[in-house]
Amino acid sequence: MTEDALPDPDRLEGAPHPRETARIFGQTEAEATFLAALTSGRLPHGWLLTGPEGVGKATFAWRAARYLLATPPDHADSLFGAPPPPDSLDIVPEHPVAARLRALSDPGLCLIRRGPRPDGKALSDVIRVDEVRRVKSFFHMTASGDGRRVVIVDCADELNASAANALLKELEEPPRDAVLFLISHRPSGLLPTIRSRCRTLRFHSLGAEDLQAALAQAGHLVQDNAQGLAELAGGSVGEAVRLLSHDGLGLYRDLLDLLGSLPRLDRPLALRLAEATAGKTGGAQFDLTLSLLDRALARLARLGTNGIALPEIVPGEARVLARLAPSPQAGRAWADLSATLTARARRGRAVNLDPAALTFDMFLDLDRTAAQLPAA
Repeated sequence: MTEDALPDPDRLEGAPHPRETARIFGQTEAEATFLAALTSGRLPHGWLLTGPEGVGKATFAWRAARYLLATPPDHADSLFGAPPPPDSLDIVPEHPVAARLRALSDPGLCLIRRGPRPDGKALSDVIRVDEVRRVKSFFHMTASGDGRRVVIVDCADELNASAANALLKELEEPPRDAVLFLISHRPSGLLPTIRSRCRTLRFHSLGAEDLQAALAQAGHLVQDNAQGLAELAGGSVGEAVRLLSHDGLGLYRDLLDLLGSLPRLDRPLALRLAEATAGKTGGAQFDLTLSLLDRALARLARLGTNGIALPEIVPGEARVLARLAPSPQAGRAWADLSATLTARARRGRAVNLDPAALTFDMFLDLDRTAAQLPAA
């Protein structure tokens, strides 16, 4: 496989690349914070964009890059006075900068992401130091146009140790009019010195209405149970796209039926769900099954612990959860099982265990745990 044939590591399957996405939904506060810093004349050079995966951090980075590269920095007083402060990061879609960024050909932008492995057959699991070293040469080049230079790191969580240290050096002494956007889903794992040299901009999960609008922009129209989809996706556009692409709501409904059969496990249903994770095409189904099972267990643990009913994802969920998590003791049992199954899945992946067998064993553990719960 050639490098050109490799998938974009920063693009979600089933959705356009963030550089091709014009609008951002549900992040008004984050954009207003950035605009206030921009109009103050003291724009920080480093920005750490944090929040759940798939809520618009990369879309914002590209949106801000378009605006910065299309708008010259103002270092001197104009004869006609200062221009009015912008109230959004919109630029006209026909602007040459927008076209160049879509084509990844604007000389004012440097994109840092995972590259191919040395054999060129697949993408690397991490961002290596040679990728980050491109930032140094990029900064030493003559700035394009009116002087802006923008770096997007998507995502900073994937930097290996050498790459992180190399990026830190660029954050310490960036050139004038350079702005670096570091996208992070788990900022606690970054070097403290990287975090301290950036201004943090927090992004939040989207509500159902904003999620629907963002999905429509990505080409996905939600016909049924938009509220349930938003709840299951945790307000993440990226997760919602994955759920829509693989009938996640249908799979969650099947898992809920399985939970509803406990402590007398519906074995035919368990076998059908487990067998769907096998074979060359079962990898995505295996990942989704584990993810949704973990979501269901987390909801059981939360309900048992605090007794507060959650919004239903699918009809009948509240009744099933209430029966299986009637007490704090039951909540703790489901939380412990979730941790156990997560660790088992990690080990199973590491040694290439049969996903169908692994999944079925997890379903048996659900049955055993339910059988040991005290009566409500």
